[in-house]
Amino acid sequence: MTLAAGTKLGPYEIGALLGAGGMGEVYRARDTRLERTVAIKILHSHLSSNPDLKLRFDREARSVSALNHPHICVLHDVGSQDGVDFLVMEYVEGETLAQRLARGPLPLGQVLKIGSEIAVALDKAHRAGITHRDLKPANVMLTKSGAKLMDFGLAKGAGGIGGAQGPAPLLSAAETLASPSPLTTAGTIVGTIQYMSPEQIEGKEADARSDIFALGAVLHEMVTGKRAFDGKSQISVASAILEKDPEPISSILPSSPPALDLLIRTCLAKDPDARFQSAHDLMLQLQAIATGSAESRRPEPGKPRAREKSMWAAAALAAIMLAALCGYFLAPHGQNAGIMRVSIEAHEGFAIDFTGDYSGPPTLSPQGDKLVFSAHGPNSAKALWVRSFDNFSAHRLEGTDGAYAPFWSPEGKYIGFFANGKLNRVAAAGGPVTELADAPNARGGSWGVGDVIIMAPDIGGPIFQVGANGGKILQVTKLDVSKHTTHRWPWFLPDGKHFLYLGTNHNGGRVEDNGIYFASLDGKEERLVAPTDAGGAYASGYLLFHSGNALMAQSFDPTSGKLSGEALPVVSRIQHDSGVWRTLFSVSQNNNLVFESGTAEAAGTQLVWFDRSGKKLGQVAERAPYMDPRLSPDGKRLAVSFGDPQREIWMFGLDRGIKTRLTFSQAMSGAKIQPAWSPDGKTIAFMASVAASGGNNSVILSRPASGGAEKVMAGNGPEDSKPASTRGYRYPDWSPDGQFFTYIQGDGPMGAALYAKPLTANGDPFVVVAPASPQSNITYYRISPDGHWVAYTSNESGRQEVYIAPFPKGEGKWQASTTGARFAAWRGDSKELYFSLLGDQYAACTISAKGNELEIGTPKILFNANPTALGVDFDVTSDGNKFLVNVASDEAPAAVQLVMNWNDEFKKK
Repeated sequence: MTLAAGTKLGPYEIGALLGAGGMGEVYRARDTRLERTVAIKILHSHLSSNPDLKLRFDREARSVSALNHPHICVLHDVGSQDGVDFLVMEYVEGETLAQRLARGPLPLGQVLKIGSEIAVALDKAHRAGITHRDLKPANVMLTKSGAKLMDFGLAKGAGGIGGAQGPAPLLSAAETLASPSPLTTAGTIVGTIQYMSPEQIEGKEADARSDIFALGAVLHEMVTGKRAFDGKSQISVASAILEKDPEPISSILPSSPPALDLLIRTCLAKDPDARFQSAHDLMLQLQAIATGSAESRRPEPGKPRAREKSMWAAAALAAIMLAALCGYFLAPHGQNAGIMRVSIEAHEGFAIDFTGDYSGPPTLSPQGDKLVFSAHGPNSAKALWVRSFDNFSAHRLEGTDGAYAPFWSPEGKYIGFFANGKLNRVAAAGGPVTELADAPNARGGSWGVGDVIIMAPDIGGPIFQVGANGGKILQVTKLDVSKHTTHRWPWFLPDGKHFLYLGTNHNGGRVEDNGIYFASLDGKEERLVAPTDAGGAYASGYLLFHSGNALMAQSFDPTSGKLSGEALPVVSRIQHDSGVWRTLFSVSQNNNLVFESGTAEAAGTQLVWFDRSGKKLGQVAERAPYMDPRLSPDGKRLAVSFGDPQREIWMFGLDRGIKTRLTFSQAMSGAKIQPAWSPDGKTIAFMASVAASGGNNSVILSRPASGGAEKVMAGNGPEDSKPASTRGYRYPDWSPDGQFFTYIQGDGPMGAALYAKPLTANGDPFVVVAPASPQSNITYYRISPDGHWVAYTSNESGRQEVYIAPFPKGEGKWQASTTGARFAAWRGDSKELYFSLLGDQYAACTISAKGNELEIGTPKILFNANPTALGVDFDVTSDGNKFLVNVASDEAPAAVQLVMNWNDEFKKK
């Protein structure tokens, strides 16, 4: 029976059909009394026509409605009208776990979080005497507030272990969504075959431990992306459940914690007495693994235990594991034995940043007892957090908003980091932040003995050194422009005189010249050690470096800089950020290692459309290392930079999905980024690094969108012999009326300014907006569509904020953002301004011009995203209703993999 929209069932007004299943149809509806949205399930007639079934159904519904829990979908009401029986349930927005699994396995941290929430929900139901009996991914809804378990059944009687007898419950007998899902069976067997326990397959009575078996199967699928039991028919699936054990998760995902492997195998034991005896015990074990416990113990098979004894035993076990792990970390060097692997996550509610804003991997202290990482929350700017392994707590370091690429002092008391164009220092315990030096676009730092810091302060250029208390900056390495355009990711060696760094070329260069170099502060030693495509590190007598998808280790003498022996893999699948040539790992001097698992194939970004509420509307092309997306004036085309290692400008036809390459490498130009359209959409300008000049020299070129010769718009052409700027020319654009060509130019330490060059009359370039001080920079800008104003980003306040000034005179300014912002874009009528905040949020403020004055509205947060910081992260359509964001990842926050005594196997060889 299908109901038309607008049909009334008591106070409920039927809306759209959401799905159908074994019990009937499910509709979105409106509760006219309380003005809330609900879900209504219309029951099939056979459930209503049988008086016994109807009586039993009403009894069960009353019991299930008592399950009021944050992780259980609430049953509000039961009703009957005109022969139609219906259930009124909480309306839950999100996607089912089954829909999420269709995209592949989940990150480990999310598995543990969702698993714990399901276990908590089951424990609540089991305590009320209710057994679900049909736990499966399709009955778990993933919402912003966490997982919600749906479609509960009722076990008649006590519902405890072995205590429930009688017919199968009615409320668990339905699919709630019409989607490709696992095989279901009709008749006397209630549930979904792939997740049913052996006792259910055999027709025996299900109890709480049957739900625990089902949760084990769900956990297995979340970790591996594969069902624990599968087959071509219901018979083959049932046979596998009765006779076979699923493949261990460690054989599919080697980096998974052994404790989780044991936990899942315990849940999936054929004998109910050999499983966890309560969902509460299972929940405690999942939480113990999530907080860093290294090992779980399988409960002894046997008779059911009293609930109080079970709770205390699980709590004691978690405390023992915590104490053991703390002892492991804090034991003197050399006393730990054996490799241990655990998974740890950021502070509750926060996401660890790996590649966004070049944050880098969470970084271990030299002593291996603390971890510093960059993390952000839904209403909090990205900042540094420190987690101590002696108590598993994390605290935020105030004053570190926008921080990235942190590194430790040798004794582990201080942390160096980069933010707002500066190298900074802060105590690991918290305190005031000290600025040490300018670092406009840094690529790593390292703190050596004697309070010396070495750093790569910019995207291109050599390594510099500065004192840990500030002072004069000295150049350490020399850039050979025939080989490299950048030296980065320095790593001090133990003597404080020698160090490692990555030398590579933005323009590709010769592969044999790119790799990890051994160098000294006095400049007397500098040679290639290991050809590779990422920075490396030294620890415990080994050089660790990237090769293919693996992290390798090879014996290394830190005094002579010589390798010996064979390079062996430490991690077989590790994430590599090709955008900045960095492998996402960190190592301490007491044999601890943290990393993000993955492969190079998972790298890159995705161009995603969002509306003003944050709803995803679609995407442009496949995942790739995109940078600087810019929409054409008519909104029909997109110009973007991508390519690895050589970046070029490409155009996408948004209406037809056609991709066209605009630029091609030439002798004078290297990587090409920051595209901008002329007002008529016929020409694209872009920044091009100059391979022949090295350093960070760049020019601005243009090329017709239809193809043709490149033209030098600003900077040093191939015929120009004048000295090149160390910062070059960047961020080209035109004024909307076509009278001016604009760009940013200037040195980092001297300040970078916004210039305009007249196009319709002879004239020299002039400064539109100058830096507020020699230490500040104009880093980005967009001219308003009416041509009267320019919104620009400056770090003059100590952090990046968006300001507005008149164009082209630039006299006077107004501050638009207040909590830190990076990039800005205008609505087509110049009456609204959008900018990306440092906390990965997108905001808007109204703009009202009254003569030469502006009234700027209070910024309003529109939505959150997880943008990359590979250049400009977004653009917006002329009507201000669609945002194209260069997203780093759509996945859930990643967990950090921790390996203790990582070199133990090497010692045995």
